[in-house]
Amino acid sequence: MTQVPSRKQINRWRRYLANERAEAAVYRELARKRTGEEREILESLADAESRHERYWHDRLGDQVGMPVQPGLNTRIMAFMARHFGSVFVLALMQSAESDNPYLADDDAPDSIAADESMHAEVVRALAAQGRERISGGFRAAIFGANDGLVSNVALVIGVVGTGMPTNAVLLTGISGLLAGALSMAAGEFISVRSQYELLEASTPNPDAHTLIDQVDVNTNELALVFRARGMSAQEADQRAQEVFATAGGASAEALSSGEQARSDASRESWTAAGSSFLSFGIGAFIPIIPFILGMGSAAGAVVSLVLVSIALMFTGAVTGLLSGKPPLPRALRQLAIGLGAAGLTYVLGVLFGTVVG
Repeated sequence: MTQVPSRKQINRWRRYLANERAEAAVYRELARKRTGEEREILESLADAESRHERYWHDRLGDQVGMPVQPGLNTRIMAFMARHFGSVFVLALMQSAESDNPYLADDDAPDSIAADESMHAEVVRALAAQGRERISGGFRAAIFGANDGLVSNVALVIGVVGTGMPTNAVLLTGISGLLAGALSMAAGEFISVRSQYELLEASTPNPDAHTLIDQVDVNTNELALVFRARGMSAQEADQRAQEVFATAGGASAEALSSGEQARSDASRESWTAAGSSFLSFGIGAFIPIIPFILGMGSAAGAVVSLVLVSIALMFTGAVTGLLSGKPPLPRALRQLAIGLGAAGLTYVLGVLFGTVVG
C-alpha cells in the first residue's frame, strides 16, 4: 500500500520541483551566451535538472497544485544569468549545488543526490575557468579598490582624530590617494613581470634547436636534457630520437612562442599596473568626497564612513561571489576590517593630538 505523503512532504517536493525547473532555466540561459564545449556542458546540466524536475512532478501526481516560487537564491541566479556575465552566476551555482538538500532527505533518490553532487564539481570546474579568464586585471581592480578604501579612510579618520582643520584632512587624503595608487601600480607591475621572468628562467631555451646538428648522437647529450627535465632514461632516449628524426621542424614555432610569451608578459604587466592605479584611486577617492564638497571634519568623517561602508560591502560581496561563497558573510567581514582599521587610527589620532597639543 502506497503511503500518502504528508502536507510537509508535499510542500518540500513542490519546492524541489520549482528549484529544479528554475535551475534548468539558469543553465539554459548561460548556455545561450556560451559556445563550443562549455555550451554543451551547460545544456547537459540543464537536461539533468529537467529530468529531476520530471521526477518530482511525477511523484507529486495530483498534488502538484499551482506553481510555487523557487528559493530566493535561485531567483537571484536567474536574474543574474539574464543580465550579467556567467562567471558570477557559475560561482553562485557552485555554492548552490554544493549545498545539496537531497543528501539529508530520505524522500530523495540516491541517484538524484549523486547527480547534484556531480553537478557541483562540474560547475566548480567551469567557474574555475571563468576565474582564470578574469584573474589578471579584474583581480587587481577588486583588491586595489579595497586597499584604497581601507587605507585612505583610516588615514583620513586618523587625521580627523588629531583635530586638524578640514583643509589639512583633505590634503592628507589626496596625498594618500596619489601615493597609494602609484605604489600599488608599481608593485603590481613588478609582481606580474617578476612572475613571468621566473617562469621564463625555467622555460627551455627556444634557440636550443640550433645545437641539434652538432650533438654527438653516440653520447646523446640531448637525452640528458630531457632526463634533467624529469623524464625517465627510456623516455628521454625515445624523445631524443624523435627530435633527431624531425630536427629543425619545430624551431620557428619554438622561437615564436618565446616571443609571444614576452609580449604577453609586457601587456599583462601594464594591464595589471593600470588596473591597480585606477582601482586604488577610485577606492581612495571615496573617503575624501565629503571633504571635497566642503563638509566640516565631524560631519565629513561620518559621511565618509557611510560611503566607505557601502563600498566595502560591495567589494566584499563581489569577492565572495568570485570565490563561490555566500556574499553576505564576506561583505560583513570586509566591513568589519575596514571600520576596525578606521576606528583604530582614530583612537591613535586622538592620542597623538592630545600629546602634541
